[in-house]
Amino acid sequence: MQLVVARIGRAHGIKGEVTVEVRTDEPELRLGPGAVLATDPASTGPLTIETGRVHSGRLLLRFEGVRDRTGAEALRNTLLIAEVDPEELPEDEDEYYDHQLMDLDIVTKEGVEVGRITEISHLPSQDLFIVERPDGSEVMIPFVESIVTEIDLEEQRAIIDPPPGLIDDRAEIASARDDEAPSDKAPSGDDA
Repeated sequence: MQLVVARIGRAHGIKGEVTVEVRTDEPELRLGPGAVLATDPASTGPLTIETGRVHSGRLLLRFEGVRDRTGAEALRNTLLIAEVDPEELPEDEDEYYDHQLMDLDIVTKEGVEVGRITEISHLPSQDLFIVERPDGSEVMIPFVESIVTEIDLEEQRAIIDPPPGLIDDRAEIASARDDEAPSDKAPSGDDA
């Protein structure tokens, strides 16, 4: 099975290095020197990692055969794809590969069916499940422990405890006006 492990960013320096946006929890395993990665678009690859280093918090890679800034810049926005055994699991039991989560049924802790995961969006702050509801509409569910309380791969479902308003329109709106009693008397200019 193929998994996207990184996206190539801009060129760094003049010797062929590129910045990469890491999309794996195991960069040392997937993006180490000697790793051969397929690419999207396929015409730019496969690419073999020659060197890698961290600079100012960013991973920099150099690929075999890419020796200058022009060659590095030509790789910009290319996705790097690793071949992974479908039976392989992440080292941490609370981590999951995207392919394990795709098509899981989403159910509330009360047992109410919400829908099915059709996409996982990886954002800088958190991951989001894109869930298709039975009526065809979509809802986004943050993949955070306070909301997604359990992943049951054997039962092919994820159990959620959504805050009000996440999957329905029953949002709790607090307002200071709710505490004020309505006035029975309309203001007039005759009160003296």
